[in-house]
Amino acid sequence: MSPRILSSAHVLPPRRPRMVTVSALAASLALAALFPGAVAATPSAASSSTTAPRAQLQQLARKLVDAGAPGVIVRVDDGRGTPVEIVEQATWTRRDHLLKAGDEFRVASNTKTMMATLVLQLAAEGRLALTDSVEKWLPGKVPGGEAITLRMLLNHTSGLFDYTDDPALRPSVLGKDRRRWTPAKLLAAGVKHKPLFAPGTKWSYSNTGYAAIGAVLERVTGAGLAELVRDRIARPLGLKHTYYATDSTWRGPYARGYEPDAAHMPPGVPAGFRHFAGPRRHGHVDVSGNDPGWGGPAGAVVSTVQDWSRFTTALMSGELLPAGRLAQMRTTVPVDPKQPDGPGYGLGVQTGAHPCGTFWGHDGGIPGYLTTGITDRTGARSATVLISTQSWAEFEADPKIAKAAQALQLAVTCTMFGKPVPASR
Repeated sequence: MSPRILSSAHVLPPRRPRMVTVSALAASLALAALFPGAVAATPSAASSSTTAPRAQLQQLARKLVDAGAPGVIVRVDDGRGTPVEIVEQATWTRRDHLLKAGDEFRVASNTKTMMATLVLQLAAEGRLALTDSVEKWLPGKVPGGEAITLRMLLNHTSGLFDYTDDPALRPSVLGKDRRRWTPAKLLAAGVKHKPLFAPGTKWSYSNTGYAAIGAVLERVTGAGLAELVRDRIARPLGLKHTYYATDSTWRGPYARGYEPDAAHMPPGVPAGFRHFAGPRRHGHVDVSGNDPGWGGPAGAVVSTVQDWSRFTTALMSGELLPAGRLAQMRTTVPVDPKQPDGPGYGLGVQTGAHPCGTFWGHDGGIPGYLTTGITDRTGARSATVLISTQSWAEFEADPKIAKAAQALQLAVTCTMFGKPVPASR
């Protein structure tokens, strides 16, 4: 559950692969094209193809499935007409479910955008402040918490160790451990490790920071996160298929998520991450029934491409937050100190320049589901991509899928901005 799809191998420093982190190659494959230098393409090198956007996206989605992705859902709204929705799936998956554009899926780390929205709503109501320390709201729960602010948790400058790197989480990630992970328990798993750096001095993606945010939200409101997402976001916006998952069950038709079984897992995947729990299907494991609770406030939300588009449009257009709070959300820190003017991370959102336009958004990676949601600054344009498998990206293990996914995401982004797709050099 990281921002790696919205970055590239040229942006973030390499780190040890983790099952919930979309790795550097995944960045290049899915949204690497979002950063200058990440792809050899320019607007002036626009493709001469006259293929209509829908036909082009359909073709690229089909190529991604042919490359090994079990399923793909794409939705692109350029703000000028009826959104384009594309669905493709491997033939062998049809025995489980006929994939549809309205199917629910796990948005993983896109959840962070919703958590940040909730914090900023409470800040607008005067119930907390971004400058509040963690110690104020969670006394004694985070060593050194008096020096860590809520803003640092939201923009990943807290220095907290990422709990998803703790071996105790691995059985839950693989679907073999059904224990319930509360925000407090996830936070405890992260803070038992030494911090990575002094608060506010660097940037490093940390799911532990959002575990702390979840615990703060519960403390301030006295409500659970599922209630907060429902009452403050889903119901006001009419999102009928968006909710914070509290167990492994789904509320509506859902996209099946798969990972290769051990015998078919790409060789680059470490031994400890090759055995998922779930029904076997055509050399794959159906991980759809595995509990996402270990994602917690960092990644437990479920949504659809239509709902997510509505949410991002409402957020970026100011429907969910006052202008001043939205400006705070968009105030970014560089994700790479060597590129101070490069890609940035704000409060639960990322931004970067792309040959076809500057985007805002987030990504998410959880077993079975690799998702990307982007929009323009106003929210008038939006795009969401779901690929129903993830470990290939996590461990940079399948260049064939990577290449096909990169081509699709480039076309999706340019289509969203109403621009021709740049031709690769």
